[in-house]
Amino acid sequence: MGKKTLFTLCMLFFLGSSAAWALSLNEAMTALPAAKQAGQLGEQPNGYLGVVSSGGNAAEVARQINAARKEEYQRVAKSNGISLSDVETIAGQKAIERTPSGQYIQVNGGWVQK
Repeated sequence: MGKKTLFTLCMLFFLGSSAAWALSLNEAMTALPAAKQAGQLGEQPNGYLGVVSSGGNAAEVARQINAARKEEYQRVAKSNGISLSDVETIAGQKAIERTPSGQYIQVNGGWVQK
């Protein structure tokens, strides 16, 4: 077996095994409320979730949801002829405003309970 074939097989194994560990977007959405209430995830001014304290699958939940958010922000920006950063900022402001008391938001680069 050549080096290229061995490398390809190793990559396929790695990609296949990591996909088994990844959450689907639906699973991430289901896990989000508990992760926020546990203080693991919080809303950031840039419109994306941030990891407040790592644990469980918080980082993967944030990754999945942030990818979906970015896709939606890009769609909104394009359809309204505005910049992605403007959409992200507006979404971040709204998410922070809607965050319930006791959950985390990012203020001036630091995490605080609302």
